[in-house]
Amino acid sequence: MRQLFTIILIALFQINPLAAQEQETSPNDDDVIKVLAIGNSFSEDALENYLYEMAKAVNKKMVIGNLYIGGAPLSLHLKNAHNNSKVYNYRKISLDGTKTKTDKVSIEDAIEDENWDFVSLQQASPLSGKYSVIMETLRDVWTYVFAHINPDTKLVYHQTWAYQADSKHEGFKNYNQNQLVMYDSIVNATSQIDKSGDFSFIVPAGTAIQNARTSSIGDTFTRDGYHLNLDYGRFTAAATWYAKLFNLDPRKNPYKPEKLTDLQAKIAKEAAQKAVKKPFKVSKIRR
Repeated sequence: MRQLFTIILIALFQINPLAAQEQETSPNDDDVIKVLAIGNSFSEDALENYLYEMAKAVNKKMVIGNLYIGGAPLSLHLKNAHNNSKVYNYRKISLDGTKTKTDKVSIEDAIEDENWDFVSLQQASPLSGKYSVIMETLRDVWTYVFAHINPDTKLVYHQTWAYQADSKHEGFKNYNQNQLVMYDSIVNATSQIDKSGDFSFIVPAGTAIQNARTSSIGDTFTRDGYHLNLDYGRFTAAATWYAKLFNLDPRKNPYKPEKLTDLQAKIAKEAAQKAVKKPFKVSKIRR
């Protein structure tokens, strides 16, 4: 499949077919996990908070990058890739935990900044359950990214979450303003993406949040109806990423954000672990 897309790439982007070899050193050659998200505020929620701390708690070295444009859909990422547009706010958590934000960065700039182990793609939340819309541009974005990364870098897809049941987000109308309709649509889309074989794995943050909503905390995992609660909401997503990137059980990780109760932390970790085990089906949390 990758060979086919590399051929397509030459016609689409007129890029040297050796571009994929620019990163000569394999990301597997060190003990640092480096992940870059090409995303928006939902990747901010999931990756920029607590994930680094979870890794540090078990002595895992990590670098996190997030190419941020609020509300950015895949179609915008594709346009920016075509034009090599320097329009992203590049958020980076370095090896020592220092966080920086740099304006006017392109996708190519960020990819070349590190020899990434993982690069993540995702759709904007209003379209996250619209498979046909996702596929209009996903493979072209995939192709562009694949041409610029080391052959050992893995591409992953971020499964985002359904809105809160009472969300006022305009995009909720795409799902009849029904949380379960939106969640089922997201699961349908991401399960098909998973079956395509184009991505090394799906990060089931959407299922983790849906799992957590069955707990005693209830449907309060967002702060505005769609962005995650700053504490247990974001921690649930971070725990899911941790489980997938390190292949470790988040329930055994000792880290707990200061503002979380013990119960909230346990629910978040359990919801994440159950999502990793069953990424396309809700698992109840009996806490």
